[in-house]
Amino acid sequence: MKFNILKSFLPVAVVALMLGGLSSCIGDLDVESIDPQKNTELNQDALFNKIYASFALTGQTGPDGNKDIDDVDEGRSDFFRTLFYLNEFPSDEAHWVWMDNAGVPELLHNTWGESCVFSAAMYYRLYFTITLCNFYLSQASGAADQEMRNAEVRFIRALNYYYVMDLYGKGAFTTVVSDSYPEAYTRQQLFDFVEQELKECASLMAEPGQNTYGRADRVAAWNLLARLYLNAEVYTGTPRWQEALDYADDVIHNGYYHLNTTGATNPVTDEEYSPYQMLFLSDNNKNGAQYENLLVGMFDDVRTKSHGGTQFLIQGSYTNKADYALMSEYAPSGVDNSWGKNIRLRKQLIEKFFPDGAPQEQVLADFIDAAGDDRALFFGYGLNESIEDESTDEVNGFNCVKFRNVNSDGSNNNDAGFVNTDLPLMRIAEAYLTYAEASTRLNGVAGNTDAKEKIDALRDRAHASRQSSYSLDDICDEWAREFWMEGRRRMDLIRFGKFGGQAAYKWEWMGGTYEGNQFHAYMSIYPLPVNELSNNPNLQRLGQNPGY
Repeated sequence: MKFNILKSFLPVAVVALMLGGLSSCIGDLDVESIDPQKNTELNQDALFNKIYASFALTGQTGPDGNKDIDDVDEGRSDFFRTLFYLNEFPSDEAHWVWMDNAGVPELLHNTWGESCVFSAAMYYRLYFTITLCNFYLSQASGAADQEMRNAEVRFIRALNYYYVMDLYGKGAFTTVVSDSYPEAYTRQQLFDFVEQELKECASLMAEPGQNTYGRADRVAAWNLLARLYLNAEVYTGTPRWQEALDYADDVIHNGYYHLNTTGATNPVTDEEYSPYQMLFLSDNNKNGAQYENLLVGMFDDVRTKSHGGTQFLIQGSYTNKADYALMSEYAPSGVDNSWGKNIRLRKQLIEKFFPDGAPQEQVLADFIDAAGDDRALFFGYGLNESIEDESTDEVNGFNCVKFRNVNSDGSNNNDAGFVNTDLPLMRIAEAYLTYAEASTRLNGVAGNTDAKEKIDALRDRAHASRQSSYSLDDICDEWAREFWMEGRRRMDLIRFGKFGGQAAYKWEWMGGTYEGNQFHAYMSIYPLPVNELSNNPNLQRLGQNPGY
């Protein structure tokens, strides 16, 4: 991989050359590209732009060519797509049709080893962005809002180090660009850094809602702190429920962001969109969802093309087969092609909405009505709920129609093959469930009106019935119902003791058998890349993660 030379992180000269030909992100972040043959000066705006674009782009020339990371299929090297592979495929939510894709069956069956290709790809993707952040902070000067920009870059760097800690438990660490080998940090050290960095940079970031759309403000930092503390017992062995609750409360009462509670009716198709659906349509930058989304990956069908993010979620969920024409009729994707229903849903996710079995031969609106929950955005007409057969037959497994490239107001959208739907990376709804879970772990279930109130708010928005109370198992299921396919399920299962090293909760193809089979507890974290261990003597001293 390109990051074989990154064993000590990219030298300054290499980073400068890497910035050649940077394409801009969208809207107010537009800047002119750099040609290093003509201009060797650092374009600070372009580098700042590239750091944000790292949530969506995979290279310098669009979806294909001049990629960021060598020796990895560029289409599968996107930040979110790789994160999705690692957090959703080994869980009870998502499956993949193309079982001949190298590395995919091992994730689907929880049988990966130290050479897991997607584990390595994610590791290098994270450090690519960390290196850009380090270089920016070493060079930044002069802009009128420089202190705020620096704080945003520090936040993005902390977010990437957070994922290193969550996925790998340890990793290389540096805050500078140098020819020296970076230090090796344990999970506790990474936790301490992320915690301190977020606390320091939050107060320097923009006030809630006062930044340009697509740029982070302090509420995103508070939300990441709440997430950090919610998982603190997993990461460090010490629970931090009160701090998780406190920061979640700050997010909820930020004064600007709020749950979207406004739906719409498409005047062209007459399709009704619930407030929840509005979050995942292509005008989610202006249809009300912008007040719920704390951090997004921005996608544009001209300027930010990739085969990851919402492009992957939408194209991978649809099929062009005539047998499923009703899917495009009742829940059109908004694009003129598809990947053949690569992504299919595991039965255990469907059961979160239909514990007694899903209805058959139903289109989207019927599914929502039958579930009594607007979040049941499935298509199952003519399909089997179960994936008992893992063949490429598209009849096995329901489809996801949660993410779509259509505008709620019926206006035209470019259907040339790439999407305009921004990817929610953080939503304020997370703070509601974080608060409810932390409060329940601190105070129990009985009489816990605070926790119940937060979950009721989400269920009210989804037009789902309230329960009299919510146990921890109920809350675990609610995480799935609210955030399914948003790239976080593995983390939640681990926190609830429902991932590796247990057999009480099973899903189809868990551990490589249809009925579900226990897999090792050590697989709750991924292996460090073999090349990284070979090249960095500091990491060698810490050694590979146990079990690999």
